[in-house]
Order: sequence, then structure tokens, then C-alpha cells
Amino acid sequence: MMSTVVWGTGNVGRAAIRAVEAHPTLKLVAVLVHNPGKVGRDAGELGGLGHHLGVAATDDIDAVLAAGPRAVVYAASGDIRPDEALADIIRAIRAGAVVVTPSLYALYDQRNAPPELREPVLEAIKDGGGSLFVSGVDPGWGNDVLPLLISGLATTVDVIRCQEIFDYSTYDQQDSVRYLVGMGQPMDYEPPMLAPAVPTMVWGGQVRLMARALGVELDEIRETLDRRPLDSTVSTMTMGEFEAGTQGAVRFEVQGIVEGEPRIVIEHVTRIHASCAPDWPTPPDGEGAHRVIIEGRPRIEVTVEATDEDGNRSAGGNATAVGRLVSAIDWLTDAEPGLYDALDVPLRPAVGKLGRRQP
Repeated sequence: MMSTVVWGTGNVGRAAIRAVEAHPTLKLVAVLVHNPGKVGRDAGELGGLGHHLGVAATDDIDAVLAAGPRAVVYAASGDIRPDEALADIIRAIRAGAVVVTPSLYALYDQRNAPPELREPVLEAIKDGGGSLFVSGVDPGWGNDVLPLLISGLATTVDVIRCQEIFDYSTYDQQDSVRYLVGMGQPMDYEPPMLAPAVPTMVWGGQVRLMARALGVELDEIRETLDRRPLDSTVSTMTMGEFEAGTQGAVRFEVQGIVEGEPRIVIEHVTRIHASCAPDWPTPPDGEGAHRVIIEGRPRIEVTVEATDEDGNRSAGGNATAVGRLVSAIDWLTDAEPGLYDALDVPLRPAVGKLGRRQP
């Protein structure tokens, strides 16, 4: 059994605890937390399992890494603390751990990552013998291995389009929804996640990954953005009211341009209420889905709906992203120490998981 640490217990960390506990070759040995109120709480409670695992959460990073865990699932956010996240991950790599994480967007396409990000990671790998695999945003596989797999079913391919279509009222991250994305803010508010070049910073790596796999040269990466106000005040169960006239829906694209045309597109359509922008794409049940569309011959469309934590689609997306990362750990431990991306790490079947249930 490979000793594994989960670092962070937010939306991603909860799913990571469950995924590690369910994996037949991993053993959860520690959970690292930042919030003092979580120190000492059992991992099973923090992971929403409904039973104890006998692993108490701790904030003692030095002690956990000194024990020499084989793997670390780094689930702490890197959205507003990228430097701190990088420093944490480098510490774990230097301790010899295989690290999997969704938190460093620029390393999704690690070959084209900025040298100031890539070189410290490579140095830590050389010194400590650990590895790093970064994937998992929206939800990782939906913007790389899935569209690439489906593209191989087509005779001709004109455009590959990856969509995330979600009702953000189900997303348990109020600061991200209201301030990073701008839901409920005046229309002249400039959300940090929608500022020029930021979508490319986050999702451009996945566009470049797909281009590399398809053997095409990108002319450039472009962005489009559309925002819609709410026609009336709406009330949500998780985040309260959103006033009429404030931002209620966002639609943007990160486009890989090939020979002057958008050929590889990652599109987000997000709403705080279904009544806003009803003419935009909608998920089958109104809550959320990931969709891949291959425009070509034949035209192929695949929609994936994942649910977790009592049917929540946002939690389901997190869980599948984490599943991809956690399932990669045993492959990474068998591989040479290194920096890997989604084209390097195969999508693993559920070996040893069929029929396993978490009480």
C-alpha cells in the first residue's frame, strides 16, 4: 500500500479523501489543513464519509513530509495564492513524493510553462526524486483526453469544442462565484477571472495540449467574452439573493486558432439562475454538464453528467477530476521521477475498484 497524504480539505480535498480511501493500492496516512478549526478532526468526517478513518487532520507540514509519504494529493487552492501553492508542492517533491494537483494552471501544458515556474519544479525533482502531474480544471479530462479520444472516431474534424455549462448557485465557493467570476456584481465590475489574458492563462494550456496531440500548429490563442445581467432579483439556496441588473451569466471562449480559424475551443457558459441568458447553451437537466462536440463528419456530441455529495453536479465534477489524479498515482510511482502532463499519463481503468463500496 502506498502511503498518501491529502493536503487541503475544501471542495477538491473532500473528494480526494474519498478517492484515496477507495483506491485499492493507496493508504491515507495524513490530512493537512490550514484552518485551525479542522486540526484534530477525523479525515472521514472532513471527507463526508460518515464514518471515521482514524486519521486526524494536522497543520504540521514538516512532520507529515518528514515521514516520507509516497504520494501527496495537493488539493489546496492556487487561484489566489499561486506562489504559496508552488512552494508547498516543491516541498512535497523535495521530500520524494509523487504529487498530483489541479492547482498550478500554467503547468497543465508543462512543456510550454514559464521558466520561472518550470525550472524550480525540475530542480526539486532532481534533488528529491519526486514527480508532479497537474490536471483537473473543468475537470481536466473534459478538455484533453476525452475530446482527443472522441476525435479519433471522426473521419474529418473541423472544430473540437469543449463546454462546461453550469448553474453556479450549486457551487459551494461564494468568494469565487461573487468576486472572482463576478456573479451578482454590477455590470461595470471587472471580475479577476474574466480579465483579458486570464482565461488563456488558466485554459490555454489545455488548448495547446490538444493541438500538440493533434499535430497542428497554433497561430495564436484568442478569447471571447459575453456577460448578461439578471432581469429580476433571484434567490438561491446556497448564496442568498442576486439583484436584478447585476451579472447573472457569463460566456467565454478560449480559442486555438489554426490557419486563421478557431479550431480548438474551450467554452464556459455559467449562470447564477436558469432564467438568465436562456438562449445560450443549457445542460440537459438545468444544473450542469460537460460536453464535447466534434464538428466534422460525422458530427459527434458527448455530454457527461457527474453527481456526488447527494446529487450535486459541481461536486461530481470535482470528484471526477480528483479521480483522474488519484488513479494516476500508481502509474507515476512506477515511472521515472519527472514533470508530467495529461498526454503523458494514461487514463486508467478502474482496476480493483469494481464493486468496492465506501460505507
